[in-house]
Amino acid sequence: MHTWDPERYLTYADERGRPFVELLARVDAADPAVVVDLGCGPGNLTALLVERWTGAHVVGLDSSAEMIQKARATTPAVEFRVADLRDWVTGSDQADVLVSNATLQWVPGHLELLPDLVARVSPGGWLALQVPGNFDEPSHTIRAELAAQAPYAEHTAGVAVPGSHDPEAYLHALRGLGCEVDAWETTYLHVLDGEDPVFTWVSGTGARPTLQALPADLRVRFEEELKRRLRAAYPAHDGRVVLPFRRIFVVAQVG
Repeated sequence: MHTWDPERYLTYADERGRPFVELLARVDAADPAVVVDLGCGPGNLTALLVERWTGAHVVGLDSSAEMIQKARATTPAVEFRVADLRDWVTGSDQADVLVSNATLQWVPGHLELLPDLVARVSPGGWLALQVPGNFDEPSHTIRAELAAQAPYAEHTAGVAVPGSHDPEAYLHALRGLGCEVDAWETTYLHVLDGEDPVFTWVSGTGARPTLQALPADLRVRFEEELKRRLRAAYPAHDGRVVLPFRRIFVVAQVG
């Protein structure tokens, strides 16, 4: 099992946070009593839910104890819990607004979870989700190609890898559950500074399970080769690198 590093994840916090803000802008909830953030990470974005709905009880859930520890230390106004969303959706808790930002891509077969997610939302309430849609980009394909090669493959076989669907898949699935749905996609062009910034980005998210699966000596070799290939795929211009990043957004009001 891999673990998450809140500090590495927060390296590009502004860039990672922008989709959350734009997702939230489409949620037309006036005065929800309970707001739940599934996959809240280090809690920096969950804090925006408190600012948006000042009278709501805000709950943040994440399966990573490291992320929850960071969240509790920085955002005391939120009730944070260590929990797997797959367990939470089978419970009886209800939310007036249920947010899942950049989380469902880590849950295999997550389209099958949509009925349970909708069932956890109060009638007339809102489900808002965002997932990356960039898994055909070099930032992911290079890691996959390298991890499949010897001597890495014997260690990386079966590690967690993220995946998602096109907006239409979420739209049709949620409409079939009786929701009014707004679905769209956006490709951001993140301009990144620093040494090997694309590696820094992916090592905090999509590549992390692969890196942690490798023994220390092989990890160093893998990282150096991954950095080299990423530099070739994302060349710097005037000392900065442009990282295109497609995101899938869905906001649904439950009937």
